[in-house]
Amino acid sequence: MAEQSEKSHVDLNQLKAGGFIKELGKDLFSVRLRVPGGRMAVSCLKKIVEVAEKYGGEFVHLSVRQSIELVHVNFKHIGDVAEELGMVRQKVASCGARVRVPVACGGCEYNPKGLMDTQKSALEIDAKLFGTETGHHKFKVAFAGCSSDCPKSATNDVGFQGAVLPVLDKDACVGCGLCIKTCTVDAIRTGEDDKPVFAPERCIYCGDCIKICPTEAWKAGKRGYTVRIGGKWGRNPLVGTLFATFLPEEKVADFISAVLAWYRKNSEGLGRIRLGDVIIRQGTEGLLSDLRNKFPQHAVEATIPPQVIDTQIGKRP
Repeated sequence: MAEQSEKSHVDLNQLKAGGFIKELGKDLFSVRLRVPGGRMAVSCLKKIVEVAEKYGGEFVHLSVRQSIELVHVNFKHIGDVAEELGMVRQKVASCGARVRVPVACGGCEYNPKGLMDTQKSALEIDAKLFGTETGHHKFKVAFAGCSSDCPKSATNDVGFQGAVLPVLDKDACVGCGLCIKTCTVDAIRTGEDDKPVFAPERCIYCGDCIKICPTEAWKAGKRGYTVRIGGKWGRNPLVGTLFATFLPEEKVADFISAVLAWYRKNSEGLGRIRLGDVIIRQGTEGLLSDLRNKFPQHAVEATIPPQVIDTQIGKRP
């Protein structure tokens, strides 16, 4: 009887905000775990298997945002699941209008193409900003170590992508042409002296020319994150657009906080609305001006609003 009374007062939205998501089955929930950057200690993984076998179904689900979800957990065991996972410091994630768990690739730790320590950035943002309420809608962050952008950072509210600006030492260059052949965006061409000519406006800051150069004539200049803002997925997807370049790791948390503050202020009275939609309504200059004041060395001079991805294009019956 006491259990029935307890259930009658359950707030499903509050449970979901805490990472416990109601399933179709009676009294069954999915438990979404907090896995910043998609990295988990083996000791935690072993405990999750133990807890899943004890309280869950025959499988766990790996979400598209690198989380593990325990499925078919009965309501009466929610407290037990959280307590036992806590033994290995494994926390439950969150849903709702707040900063979500950041996703990230492996970065430069073991990936030869990685330009930034994305795991370090993801852990820092998770520690400092995870669960911060926006007051309006979810807020997602992603870190990509290079221009391949495996975490699809541009479809997040704020997406960070590792970048390096190549600088040519012409005296060290032997004119072999390897950099020209390896550049996929035609940012390096052959000059009149048979030496490379760099077109920075075409460069995507991948650093491939630096890696391929046999004489180390191409060197790393500025290094940091390019930042795209306003992306999202879902029913009406958007691709975020460029707001900053070569942002150093130590400024990432402050940058996100500045974007969050602008989002809260400019979303008042608009209901449930994502950051990208606010930018489209108001234009880019307000946010960009704010970022220029706070990050003058990194904010771009001008940009365009987040771009709509029309997923319904096609001949309909």
